[in-house]
Amino acid sequence: MHEEVNPQKARTGFSRVWHAFGYSISGLKAAWYEKAFRQEAIFSVVMIPSAFWVGQSWVEIALLIGSILLVMIVELLNTGIESAIDRIGPEWHALAKRAKDMGSAAVLMSLLFCLGIWGAAIRALVLA
Repeated sequence: MHEEVNPQKARTGFSRVWHAFGYSISGLKAAWYEKAFRQEAIFSVVMIPSAFWVGQSWVEIALLIGSILLVMIVELLNTGIESAIDRIGPEWHALAKRAKDMGSAAVLMSLLFCLGIWGAAIRALVLA
């Protein structure tokens, strides 16, 4: 009989969900040691409660909080890409640079999106 390389693949039902949850928590713990993610997480501790003050409706509050969470999600994905590239090897390669640059560009775009959402909400608050 063929043995699975990854035991998670053989799990089903609640056991699979429970173990996947544990892997997610491990990922968040690992992300905490990444400077950019840690800065964004600390920033979110201030910004998420602020969304309830800045937002004038539940839709605005959801957009404000969602834009912050989007930045953190994209940062996690970018860190994952960088880690996978670094595992392959430390030497410079054009495709490795391209992958890392694209991940970085995705983070920049999410930050600009977040800034735009917050800027529009603050402007609406000031003009109200």
